[in-house]
Amino acid sequence: MAKIDPKLFSAHKHALEGPDDPCPECGAPLVYHHRKNGSFIGCSRYPECSYSRPLHDDSAKIEKPLPGTVCPECGRELVLRSGRYGLFVGCSGFPECNHIEPLNAQQAEEDIPCPSCHEGKIVRRQSRYGKTFYACNCYPKCKFAVNYQPVVGMCQFCGFELLVKRSKGGHERLYCASKKCGKIQPEPEDDSGKSS
Repeated sequence: MAKIDPKLFSAHKHALEGPDDPCPECGAPLVYHHRKNGSFIGCSRYPECSYSRPLHDDSAKIEKPLPGTVCPECGRELVLRSGRYGLFVGCSGFPECNHIEPLNAQQAEEDIPCPSCHEGKIVRRQSRYGKTFYACNCYPKCKFAVNYQPVVGMCQFCGFELLVKRSKGGHERLYCASKKCGKIQPEPEDDSGKSS
């Protein structure tokens, strides 16, 4: 028969007792509270003391300042933050200013203006699952995004000011980037009069 490690019991007992820090309002020990809406940390003197805090702090923590980088919305310094989906760049003036941008934001191959807000540029981004997409760098003010590589051009059917390059059956074609249209663009004709 396997021996039982006594450390397991002490670790379990420690987990049940609560955090080591005392209540910041009255100094009493903190304990875990379990309610139907979820668990949280609270004062052991409840209801006399009503201090509570969440089990996990999901707010973004500042990792380090980024000297020389300025927020395009308010002009304050940008900082590197860590949140629930990883590292990102955000304004040091949060919560007054909500400007954020991904850590690996890169300009697309061309300097493509956003066809939705006409203020930002289209940049390459990566989702939390590692998938590449292209979106306006004025997010969250502008939520325009496409899943395929953007190309400067105008749709010949609806006049939308952006096209995307998609590959189907080993052949690349240009499509309208508008979700309302999305039509395949006619291929340009070469000098001989034949379509390429």
